[in-house]
Amino acid sequence: MRSILAFYEIDRDYGGPEEGGWYYDSGTFVRAIAIHFDDESAVRAMRRANRLLERLQRHRPKVDSCLYAGGRHRAYTFTGLPPERFPATRPGYE
Repeated sequence: MRSILAFYEIDRDYGGPEEGGWYYDSGTFVRAIAIHFDDESAVRAMRRANRLLERLQRHRPKVDSCLYAGGRHRAYTFTGLPPERFPATRPGYE
């Protein structure tokens, strides 16, 4: 199966006011990096890319910080085309 490795800019979006307010993680597609023809190599490449990104972004505020203003990235693998945004639909409070 074909897997695509892609970069996403991650963010935390406001979900709603229930129980003092809640947030969820989201991402916006930045660019596709590589195509892998087996899942094992795709996962290895994703882990390697995320380790490098953590080292490069270690001085930026974390996504859950009140000082965060964007700019953190993360690598994800997808079977088929990567989505423009994730999650595809806004989650609901349960």
